[in-house]
Amino acid sequence: MKKLFLSMVVALMAISANAQVYVGGGVGIGSSKVDADGAESVTSYKFVPEVGYNLNDDWAVGVSFGWKGSNKGGEKGFGVAPYARYTFLHSKIVDVFVDGGVGYEHLYGGKNIDTDIFTVGFKPGLAVKLTDHLNFVTHVGFIGYEHDKINDTKVNSFGLDLDGTNILFGINYKF
Repeated sequence: MKKLFLSMVVALMAISANAQVYVGGGVGIGSSKVDADGAESVTSYKFVPEVGYNLNDDWAVGVSFGWKGSNKGGEKGFGVAPYARYTFLHSKIVDVFVDGGVGYEHLYGGKNIDTDIFTVGFKPGLAVKLTDHLNFVTHVGFIGYEHDKINDTKVNSFGLDLDGTNILFGINYKF
C-alpha cells in the first residue's frame, strides 16, 4: 500500500512539474430599474471561475462553473461546463481558439422559475497575452444545441448566436 501511495505521489509531482495549469474566470455585476410607480432597482451578480490544463500548444481541457443571482427575490442559478479547447491560430500577442463542450445550468427563484438548461456546442474566442502568465480571454457567441426544461415545458433549440449580447470577458493566469 505504501509503494502504491508513494508511486502516485511521485507521478503527481512529475505531472505538476511540467504542468500548464491555468485558473481564471469572470465576474459581473449590474443594476436595473423598471420605470414604473413603486419599482425598485435590482442588483444582479455573476461569478464564474475556470480551471484548465494545457495539454500542448494547441489543446487544453478545462471546466468553468459558477453562480448568479440578484438581491431582491430574483432568479438565481448555478452551472458547470467542461470543455476542450483547440487553438488554431497563434501569434505573438493574440491566440484564436474554439471551445467545444457541454454545459448544465439550473435557474430557480424569481417568479416560480425552475429551469434546467443543457447545452452542447462550440464557443469561438480570443486570448490576448498581457504577460507570459496572464491572458485576457473573450468568448463571442455559441453554435450548437440547447435543451431547456422550464417547469413542465421543454424547448429544443439549435443554431448560431453571434450577437452582441453573447460576449464573455475574463482573465486567465497560467502557472
